[in-house]
Amino acid sequence: MTIKHIGVGPRMSQAVIHGNTAYLAGQVGTAGADIATQTQDCLDAIDTLLAEIGSDKSKLLQVIIWLADMDDFAEMNAVYDEWIDPAAPAARACGEAKLATPDYKVEFIVTAAV
Repeated sequence: MTIKHIGVGPRMSQAVIHGNTAYLAGQVGTAGADIATQTQDCLDAIDTLLAEIGSDKSKLLQVIIWLADMDDFAEMNAVYDEWIDPAAPAARACGEAKLATPDYKVEFIVTAAV
C-alpha cells in the first residue's frame, strides 16, 4: 500500500494519506487571536487540506481538539457546531493541553477518509 505525503516540510507533512485514510497535521489559528477566530482559522485550514486531497468534512472520521483552557470550550463549540456536517459528525475528543506557545488557544487534529 502506498503512502503519500502532502505539504512536506523539514519536520512534518501537512497530511499523510495511507490507503483511503488521511491524517492531517495539527492545525492552529492566528497566534494571539481570540478563541472564535483561532477555531475558524483551524477549520478553514482543515477545509483547504481536505479539498487538496480530494476529501471534505462529510468524510471526517475523528477530530481531536486540544484547548489551552477548557473555559473556552463553549465558545469553540459555537464555531465548530456551525462548521461540522450534522449528517456526518466525526468521532470527537476534546481536552486541555499546554500548546506550542501561549498565543495558541486551540489545535485540531483530524483523520478523514479520502
